[in-house]
Amino acid sequence: MSEQIHRILVVDDEERIRRLLKMYLEKEGYIIEEAEDGETALRIATADEFDLILLDVMLPGMDGIEVCSRLRQSKATPVIMLTAKGEEMNRVQGFEVGADDYVVKPFSPREVIYRVKAILRRSSATAFLSKEANTSNNIVFPHLVIEHDAHRVTAGGHEVSLTPKEYELLHYLAISPDKVFSREDLLKDVWNYEFFGDLRTVDTHVKRLREKLNKVSPDAAAMITTVWGVGYKLEVPK
Repeated sequence: MSEQIHRILVVDDEERIRRLLKMYLEKEGYIIEEAEDGETALRIATADEFDLILLDVMLPGMDGIEVCSRLRQSKATPVIMLTAKGEEMNRVQGFEVGADDYVVKPFSPREVIYRVKAILRRSSATAFLSKEANTSNNIVFPHLVIEHDAHRVTAGGHEVSLTPKEYELLHYLAISPDKVFSREDLLKDVWNYEFFGDLRTVDTHVKRLREKLNKVSPDAAAMITTVWGVGYKLEVPK
Protein backbone atom coordinates (compact mmCIF):
# COMPACT_ATOMS: atom_id res chain seq x y z
CA MET A 1 0.00 0.00 0.00
CA SER A 2 1.42 3.40 -0.98
CA GLU A 3 2.20 5.95 1.69
CA GLN A 4 -0.46 8.58 2.26
CA ILE A 5 0.23 11.96 0.64
CA HIS A 6 -0.79 14.70 3.04
CA ARG A 7 -2.79 17.72 1.89
CA ILE A 8 -2.09 21.06 3.56
CA LEU A 9 -3.95 24.37 3.23
CA VAL A 10 -1.71 27.45 3.56
CA VAL A 11 -3.59 30.63 4.52
CA ASP A 12 -1.77 33.99 4.49
CA ASP A 13 -2.53 37.33 2.85
CA GLU A 14 1.14 37.80 1.88
CA GLU A 15 1.93 36.03 -1.38
CA ARG A 16 5.65 35.98 -0.49
CA ILE A 17 4.96 33.90 2.65
CA ARG A 18 2.56 31.55 0.87
CA ARG A 19 5.11 30.99 -1.89
CA LEU A 20 7.90 30.31 0.63
CA LEU A 21 5.82 27.84 2.64
CA LYS A 22 4.54 26.14 -0.52
CA MET A 23 8.07 25.67 -1.82
CA TYR A 24 9.40 24.09 1.39
CA LEU A 25 6.33 21.95 2.02
CA GLU A 26 6.23 20.63 -1.55
CA LYS A 27 9.89 19.64 -1.16
CA GLU A 28 8.69 17.36 1.64
CA GLY A 29 6.14 15.77 -0.70
CA TYR A 30 2.99 17.50 0.59
CA ILE A 31 0.17 18.69 -1.68
CA ILE A 32 -0.46 22.39 -1.05
CA GLU A 33 -3.51 24.56 -1.59
CA GLU A 34 -3.57 28.28 -0.81
CA ALA A 35 -5.98 30.95 0.39
CA GLU A 36 -5.27 34.65 0.87
CA ASP A 37 -8.18 35.66 3.11
CA GLY A 38 -10.33 34.22 5.88
CA GLU A 39 -13.58 33.80 3.97
CA THR A 40 -11.88 31.85 1.17
CA ALA A 41 -9.94 29.74 3.67
CA LEU A 42 -13.07 28.79 5.61
CA ARG A 43 -14.97 27.91 2.44
CA ILE A 44 -12.15 25.68 1.14
CA ALA A 45 -11.44 24.09 4.53
CA THR A 46 -15.06 23.15 5.18
CA ALA A 47 -15.78 21.93 1.65
CA ASP A 48 -12.71 19.70 1.35
CA GLU A 49 -10.55 17.42 3.51
CA PHE A 50 -7.07 18.52 4.61
CA ASP A 51 -4.58 16.85 6.92
CA LEU A 52 -3.42 20.18 8.33
CA ILE A 53 -4.01 23.93 7.96
CA LEU A 54 -1.35 26.64 8.35
CA LEU A 55 -3.41 29.70 9.28
CA ASP A 56 -2.21 33.30 9.64
CA VAL A 57 -3.86 35.23 12.49
CA MET A 58 -3.86 38.65 10.82
CA LEU A 59 -6.02 38.29 7.72
CA PRO A 60 -8.15 40.89 5.92
CA GLY A 61 -11.85 40.63 6.75
CA MET A 62 -12.33 37.49 8.82
CA ASP A 63 -9.17 36.95 10.89
CA GLY A 64 -7.52 33.63 11.66
CA ILE A 65 -9.06 33.39 15.14
CA GLU A 66 -12.57 33.57 13.71
CA VAL A 67 -11.71 31.17 10.89
CA CYS A 68 -10.45 28.60 13.40
CA SER A 69 -13.45 29.12 15.68
CA ARG A 70 -15.93 28.61 12.83
CA LEU A 71 -13.98 25.67 11.43
CA ARG A 72 -14.14 23.92 14.81
CA GLN A 73 -17.94 23.91 14.61
CA SER A 74 -17.74 21.25 11.92
CA LYS A 75 -14.14 20.03 11.50
CA ALA A 76 -11.34 18.75 13.72
CA THR A 77 -8.56 19.36 11.15
CA PRO A 78 -5.25 20.16 12.93
CA VAL A 79 -4.45 23.89 12.76
CA ILE A 80 -1.08 25.63 13.18
CA MET A 81 -1.50 29.39 13.64
CA LEU A 82 1.05 31.86 12.22
CA THR A 83 1.40 34.85 14.56
CA ALA A 84 3.58 37.97 14.51
CA LYS A 85 6.14 38.43 17.25
CA GLY A 86 4.60 40.00 20.34
CA GLU A 87 1.04 38.87 19.58
CA GLU A 88 0.87 36.73 22.71
CA MET A 89 -2.84 37.44 23.22
CA ASN A 90 -3.57 36.13 19.72
CA ARG A 91 -1.71 32.91 20.49
CA VAL A 92 -3.77 32.39 23.64
CA GLN A 93 -6.98 33.16 21.73
CA GLY A 94 -5.88 30.72 19.02
CA PHE A 95 -5.53 27.90 21.53
CA GLU A 96 -8.87 28.80 23.10
CA VAL A 97 -10.71 28.42 19.78
CA GLY A 98 -9.04 25.09 19.04
CA ALA A 99 -5.67 25.70 17.33
CA ASP A 100 -3.19 22.87 17.89
CA ASP A 101 -0.02 24.92 17.72
CA TYR A 102 1.50 28.20 16.58
CA VAL A 103 4.63 29.47 14.82
CA VAL A 104 5.93 33.00 15.42
CA LYS A 105 6.86 35.24 12.47
CA PRO A 106 9.51 35.76 11.31
CA PHE A 107 9.92 31.98 11.27
CA SER A 108 12.51 29.62 9.91
CA PRO A 109 11.03 27.24 7.32
CA ARG A 110 12.87 24.44 9.15
CA GLU A 111 10.84 25.09 12.30
CA VAL A 112 7.58 25.11 10.34
CA ILE A 113 8.47 21.78 8.72
CA TYR A 114 9.40 20.36 12.14
CA ARG A 115 6.05 21.34 13.63
CA VAL A 116 4.08 20.15 10.60
CA LYS A 117 5.82 16.77 10.70
CA ALA A 118 5.28 16.48 14.46
CA ILE A 119 1.51 16.93 14.12
CA LEU A 120 1.19 14.71 11.03
CA ARG A 121 3.34 12.02 12.66
CA ARG A 122 1.04 11.89 15.68
CA SER A 123 -2.05 11.84 13.46
CA SER A 124 -0.60 9.03 11.35
CA ALA A 125 0.42 7.05 14.42
CA THR A 126 -3.03 7.21 15.97
CA ALA A 127 -4.66 6.49 12.62
CA PHE A 128 -2.52 3.35 12.32
CA LEU A 129 -3.49 2.30 15.83
CA SER A 130 -7.15 2.83 15.02
CA LYS A 131 -6.93 0.26 12.22
CA GLU A 132 -5.85 -2.38 14.72
CA ALA A 133 -9.40 -2.51 15.99
CA ASN A 134 -10.04 -4.76 18.94
CA THR A 135 -11.76 -4.41 22.27
CA SER A 136 -8.45 -4.07 24.14
CA ASN A 137 -8.15 -0.60 22.56
CA ASN A 138 -11.10 0.56 24.68
CA ILE A 139 -10.37 2.31 27.96
CA VAL A 140 -13.28 2.21 30.38
CA PHE A 141 -13.61 4.24 33.58
CA PRO A 142 -16.77 4.86 35.67
CA HIS A 143 -17.56 8.21 34.00
CA LEU A 144 -15.38 8.06 30.88
CA VAL A 145 -15.02 5.66 27.96
CA ILE A 146 -12.38 6.00 25.23
CA GLU A 147 -12.92 3.78 22.17
CA HIS A 148 -9.55 4.06 20.50
CA ASP A 149 -10.50 2.07 17.41
CA ALA A 150 -13.20 4.64 16.64
CA HIS A 151 -11.45 7.65 18.23
CA ARG A 152 -14.66 8.13 20.20
CA VAL A 153 -14.90 9.60 23.70
CA THR A 154 -18.02 9.21 25.81
CA ALA A 155 -18.44 10.99 29.15
CA GLY A 156 -21.48 10.41 31.36
CA GLY A 157 -23.11 8.56 28.46
CA HIS A 158 -22.70 11.49 26.04
CA GLU A 159 -20.27 11.58 23.11
CA VAL A 160 -17.70 14.39 23.31
CA SER A 161 -16.32 16.06 20.17
CA LEU A 162 -12.56 16.61 20.56
CA THR A 163 -9.88 17.96 18.24
CA PRO A 164 -7.13 15.46 17.33
CA LYS A 165 -4.74 17.00 19.84
CA GLU A 166 -7.31 17.06 22.64
CA TYR A 167 -8.05 13.40 21.95
CA GLU A 168 -4.36 12.46 21.94
CA LEU A 169 -3.77 14.30 25.22
CA LEU A 170 -6.71 12.57 26.93
CA HIS A 171 -5.75 9.16 25.55
CA TYR A 172 -2.14 9.61 26.64
CA LEU A 173 -3.18 10.45 30.21
CA ALA A 174 -5.75 7.62 30.25
CA ILE A 175 -3.36 4.82 29.28
CA SER A 176 -1.37 5.56 32.46
CA PRO A 177 -4.07 6.44 35.02
CA ASP A 178 -2.91 8.09 38.26
CA LYS A 179 0.56 8.71 36.82
CA VAL A 180 1.69 12.34 37.01
CA PHE A 181 3.15 13.85 33.83
CA SER A 182 5.06 17.12 33.75
CA ARG A 183 4.21 19.69 31.08
CA GLU A 184 7.59 18.97 29.51
CA ASP A 185 6.74 15.24 29.35
CA LEU A 186 3.43 15.98 27.66
CA LEU A 187 4.98 18.39 25.14
CA LYS A 188 7.60 15.81 24.26
CA ASP A 189 5.31 12.79 24.01
CA VAL A 190 2.00 14.25 22.79
CA TRP A 191 3.32 17.12 20.67
CA ASN A 192 6.72 15.54 19.84
CA TYR A 193 8.47 18.78 20.83
CA GLU A 194 11.91 18.74 22.33
CA PHE A 195 13.14 22.16 21.27
CA PHE A 196 10.34 24.53 20.32
CA GLY A 197 7.51 23.86 22.74
CA ASP A 198 5.64 26.40 24.84
CA LEU A 199 4.39 24.99 28.16
CA ARG A 200 1.21 27.09 27.92
CA THR A 201 0.21 24.90 24.98
CA VAL A 202 -0.37 22.08 27.46
CA ASP A 203 -2.27 24.26 29.96
CA THR A 204 -4.63 25.61 27.30
CA HIS A 205 -5.41 22.16 25.89
CA VAL A 206 -6.06 20.76 29.38
CA LYS A 207 -8.41 23.70 30.05
CA ARG A 208 -10.35 23.09 26.81
CA LEU A 209 -10.50 19.35 27.46
CA ARG A 210 -11.92 19.89 30.94
CA GLU A 211 -14.48 22.39 29.64
CA LYS A 212 -15.73 19.98 26.97
CA LEU A 213 -15.99 17.07 29.41
CA ASN A 214 -17.62 19.26 32.05
CA LYS A 215 -20.48 20.16 29.70
CA VAL A 216 -21.68 16.55 29.75
CA SER A 217 -20.05 15.07 32.85
CA PRO A 218 -18.47 17.10 35.68
CA ASP A 219 -17.32 13.76 37.15
CA ALA A 220 -15.32 12.97 34.01
CA ALA A 221 -13.86 16.50 33.90
CA ALA A 222 -12.77 16.20 37.54
CA MET A 223 -10.67 13.14 36.66
CA ILE A 224 -8.12 15.40 34.93
CA THR A 225 -6.34 16.82 37.94
CA THR A 226 -3.58 19.40 38.33
CA VAL A 227 -0.64 18.41 40.50
CA TRP A 228 0.64 21.82 41.50
CA GLY A 229 4.27 22.47 40.67
CA VAL A 230 4.49 19.23 38.69
CA GLY A 231 1.89 18.74 35.95
CA TYR A 232 -1.25 16.72 35.28
CA LYS A 233 -2.71 13.26 35.72
CA LEU A 234 -5.92 11.39 35.03
CA GLU A 235 -7.17 10.30 38.44
CA VAL A 236 -9.43 7.26 38.66
CA PRO A 237 -12.26 7.62 41.23
CA LYS A 238 -11.77 5.24 44.14
